[in-house]
Amino acid sequence: MPAQNSPPRTHRRAPTSSATPASTPASAKRHIGPLDGLRGVAVAAVLLFHAGHFGGGFLGVDLFFVLSGFLITGLLLKETAAGNGRINLVAFWGRRARRLLPALAVMVSGTLLLVWAFGSITLIRTALDDSPWVAANLANWHFIGDRMGYWKSADTRVFSHLWSIAVEEQFYLFWPLLLVLVARGRNAGRNVAAVAVIGAAVSLALMIDLADPIDSTRVYEGTDTRAFSLLLGALMATPPATRASTRLGEHLAGWFGLALAGGIGAYWVMADGEDSPSLFQGGMFLHALAVALLILCLTRAPGSPLGRVLGSTPFRWTGLISYSLYLWHWPIYLLLDKERLGFSGWGRTAVIVAVSVAAAVLSKFLVEDPIRFRARWAKGWTGAVALLATIAVMGGLWAVIPEPRSGGPSVDITRLAPGE
Repeated sequence: MPAQNSPPRTHRRAPTSSATPASTPASAKRHIGPLDGLRGVAVAAVLLFHAGHFGGGFLGVDLFFVLSGFLITGLLLKETAAGNGRINLVAFWGRRARRLLPALAVMVSGTLLLVWAFGSITLIRTALDDSPWVAANLANWHFIGDRMGYWKSADTRVFSHLWSIAVEEQFYLFWPLLLVLVARGRNAGRNVAAVAVIGAAVSLALMIDLADPIDSTRVYEGTDTRAFSLLLGALMATPPATRASTRLGEHLAGWFGLALAGGIGAYWVMADGEDSPSLFQGGMFLHALAVALLILCLTRAPGSPLGRVLGSTPFRWTGLISYSLYLWHWPIYLLLDKERLGFSGWGRTAVIVAVSVAAAVLSKFLVEDPIRFRARWAKGWTGAVALLATIAVMGGLWAVIPEPRSGGPSVDITRLAPGE
């Protein structure tokens, strides 16, 4: 799921030691518009999948993972090139926290209130049970331990989609630590590429070995079994990959990217949830590899026909709100069920998408952007206090909302207000 990690639009050329131009990752050189468009495609696919209209839309999460690995690694390698192999881990984790946690905390707090007011007993109970794990960025392992059965039981939990946010947060915690060790010396880029390749291979082997034909939650949500998507994205941000794309040439990169996009689209159309042929026996790995190569082609040829389409306003705008859109769409989907709305099908989907987009826009402009671009109130201790206050409110809500009691007369809580 979906986090935005776009590099700054412009930057000064930092004084470096022995870094050559080829050692600066493409993902760190400039803002690449088509990658925003890819986010838009990914989140739209996920929304349609959850609405029951697109069986292969779940693969949009894989696209998010690859993008995150690519962009984060590019930024980290840029920092090592400028700082003689040094990475300011505290600053990096601080940027990630400012980017992701405020919107997440607001969504969790708002969802707890909405579920308490309008949700069923099951939704309230599972929301209270899952919230601490969401706050700790361990939701995926919590669901695995609960044997939730992602493909069959996700519609009983308003936070079931946050497993992917947990996977990304865990990657942001451990990957920079590894780069501190291996991204040193003249072969820093080559070392990172080797680690990414080895890690992706191990992750694939774990997925194949741990795959369960009855319940695939373990391999679908496990950080170890999904790491290959992030690592294949990371590989494309390393100097060996960027040099290879340079040799390919912009014209060929554009056509190769178009062919990859066609193959990826065909796979999305043919896929049908966990029953997709060979999904956990290498199919998801090949899909992530194709996405990673597509990203590399788009960075080499952003002005290609495909790049111009993905860089157009509708795709880029959707990509810019994709994080908040991903956060809000699933709780809204569960709360605005067909019983509450009185209709289903594409009409219900249109309402859910409209409400989700409205919530995402409010989140982006009232929460994400002020903190991300360091509005005056978000600087220094006032920003830290605001974030801590939001997290405290989230914790307070979790503590004061009573857990529904089992047994007793059957009451439809969805028709009752909190005070009734």
